Amino acid sequence: MLQLQKVSLEIQGDIDFEILKNINLEFHEKKIYVVTGPNGGGKSSLAKTIMGVYNPTSGQILLDGIDITVKNITDRARLGIGYAFQSPPRFKGIKVKELLKMAASHNPEKVNICDLLYDVGLCAQDYLNRDVDTSLSGGEMKRIEIATVLARNLKVAVFDEPEAGIDLWSFQKLAETFKNIHSKYDTTIILISHQERIMELADEIIIMSNGTVSAQSERDIILAGIMNNDSCACSAKCVKGVGQNAECVG
Repeated sequence: MLQLQKVSLEIQGDIDFEILKNINLEFHEKKIYVVTGPNGGGKSSLAKTIMGVYNPTSGQILLDGIDITVKNITDRARLGIGYAFQSPPRFKGIKVKELLKMAASHNPEKVNICDLLYDVGLCAQDYLNRDVDTSLSGGEMKRIEIATVLARNLKVAVFDEPEAGIDLWSFQKLAETFKNIHSKYDTTIILISHQERIMELADEIIIMSNGTVSAQSERDIILAGIMNNDSCACSAKCVKGVGQNAECVG
């Protein structure tokens, strides 16, 4: 289980800005969580704080009861936390098959890299020998990065807007992949997304706004509230729209 206890994050500069404010969350094994809410509400910052890209200003982060608050990205990756960025990194001189084999190095007997590519909507024959460089489109890179995350035997997998750059067919394959992970493994999946179809995969939905968690409940309860404009990141009737155009108007 992953726990955030009174976690706050402040960016210091000419004017200090508090991005996350006293976050208390628990993410349990074998569950899918979707974090959503208005743009700029702190969703991606939350994901990066979980991975160790950002160090919280205060509070604690626990993984299976172990304090990982001060551990860096590498340490957290070794402990079983994985992260897929909105804009995946490129690796000049490395082929797709080499990257996937490295990702699966701790679990090779259970990972078929051809199946991984198929799961994210790519044909293995066309991509295994491609270089992971600028010859790949943004959408292709996004899918390959997600495949590397899936290749690992993770306790917690965080996906920051996994639908970005994905066509409709591949989107459906990704949804099926998340469902398969959900049914086969104990991995906790955290999806940062505005998309209703991503939210429909969730066991629980978390709404964030202004750096705080204002609502967390079962999927159907949150979705019903959003669709009826009765649930908001401000815990008031002030959400207008769904998706990337959602905004607080209260």
